[in-house]
Amino acid sequence: MPNRLPMPTAAEPLLNTPEFTVSELSQSLKRTVEDTYGHVRVRGEISGFRGAHSSGHCYFALKDESAKIEAVIWKGVHGRMRFKPQEGLEVIATGKLTTYPGSSKYQIVIEALEPAGIGALMALMEERKRKLAAEGLFDEARKQLLPWLPEVIGVVTSPTGAVIRDILHRLEDRFPRHVLVWPVKVQGEGSAEQVAAAIRGFNALPEGGKIPRPDVLIVARGGGSLEDLWSFNEEIVVRAAAESMIPLISAVGHETDITLIDFVADKRAPTPTAAAEMAVPVRSDLFVEVGDLGRRTRSCWQRGQESRRSELRAAARALPAAGDLLAIPRQRLDSAGASLPRCLKANTHAHFRRFTAAGAKLTLRVLHGQIAQADHRLTVCGERLGLSTRSLLRRRRDRFAGLEVRLRASKLSNAQAQRNAIHRQRERTHRLAERAGRALVTLLQRLDARVENSGKLLSALSYRGVLARGFALVRDEAGHPLHSADSVGPGARVEIEFADGRVGATADADRAAPTAKRAPAQAKAAAQEAKPAPKRVGKPVDQGNLF
Repeated sequence: MPNRLPMPTAAEPLLNTPEFTVSELSQSLKRTVEDTYGHVRVRGEISGFRGAHSSGHCYFALKDESAKIEAVIWKGVHGRMRFKPQEGLEVIATGKLTTYPGSSKYQIVIEALEPAGIGALMALMEERKRKLAAEGLFDEARKQLLPWLPEVIGVVTSPTGAVIRDILHRLEDRFPRHVLVWPVKVQGEGSAEQVAAAIRGFNALPEGGKIPRPDVLIVARGGGSLEDLWSFNEEIVVRAAAESMIPLISAVGHETDITLIDFVADKRAPTPTAAAEMAVPVRSDLFVEVGDLGRRTRSCWQRGQESRRSELRAAARALPAAGDLLAIPRQRLDSAGASLPRCLKANTHAHFRRFTAAGAKLTLRVLHGQIAQADHRLTVCGERLGLSTRSLLRRRRDRFAGLEVRLRASKLSNAQAQRNAIHRQRERTHRLAERAGRALVTLLQRLDARVENSGKLLSALSYRGVLARGFALVRDEAGHPLHSADSVGPGARVEIEFADGRVGATADADRAAPTAKRAPAQAKAAAQEAKPAPKRVGKPVDQGNLF
């Protein structure tokens, strides 16, 4: 067989393959990646973000369900960003891919950052805003004035968040009021329907009902992203706020957060705490203002009184004397009195001439004609009076018939209303009687328990309990208890009390006298007891030695 060329083995290197240094290979990969992916948009969730580095750069990662890519934001770009990165936020990052030779990994250098879907949400919000504004829901003429001092405040918010506590604390500090809370979800599925139902529910409460109707409403929520606050951009919530007949304050998010309910609300508050401040005044300031107004009123009244008093004194000095004022009227009266007889005669003469002229014209024919005319007028007036009377009676009869019908209906309605009121009061009386009975039973049970506990305590502290355990109490003739054997002299008469009764006893006559350290009174009693005591009738002679 012919000779064949030897084949190179796998272990032998290929001499014609170019060699790269590690740096050259890293730079080649870097150029390839940057040329191919010089501008990309990546959507993912921020992971591992701990704030800006001491150098000002930001390092974190973008991840989804199955992959993760490292990301970096340089200091200058981070300072110009309107939207800052946050841990766990889903964002759309715009930038370029590059590699980091120091650790042989690729990363994205971010140049712009925005929340995922915020562009579409903002466009939808602006479109909905234009639509509702065209319907006139945002007009200032539709907005109501807030009550100066509401009696009841309705709050639509989550019952477990810090918002309701901030509102209650602020109301307590400024002017405590009755607060009704309608608990709702403020984020997530179904939250918009709950908020709209709460607003309409407060408006549906009747005046003077069992649950008081609020004088002002506060729709509140804490801060958050646009997606978190989206429930308050829903059309159902905006229309419910526009239909509210109760003045409404919007306090959704922080001061920089804007939602559509802010435009339709009667008042927008930057924070829930500010909403509580808008709802009520400061009670201490009102006290100060009322006191200041009272002082100013008293001061004005005093100055007015002093001014009128000065004017009165000045007018009194300017008035002439009473005699001077009455001098001319008195003179006119004297002149009129002097001319009165002459004037009376002239007046009588003039009336006599007019009477004579009238008598000359008055003849019998004229009198008959006037009487006939008067009789005719009287007849006509009598007929007209009869017609008018009948017409008036007919109208009055019809009117009284209508009033009778209305009065009967009103009487029935009033009687029904009174029966309903009596029924309600009877039910209320029964409820109060039941509550009073339960309260009395509870009170008696507590008193019985206290008496029983006191009896147990008295039994525990009484000396009779000690006697019941087999002990005895020794008293002298005066009934004083004896505490030591030295206080009993020879032949002294003592009384021993057991649990079931008392017996008398006499100390041994041969017992030594008590020591000198006993009290003088006890020594005297012992000396008296040392004398022979008369025998007691009905007692056994041999009593034994007690000590």
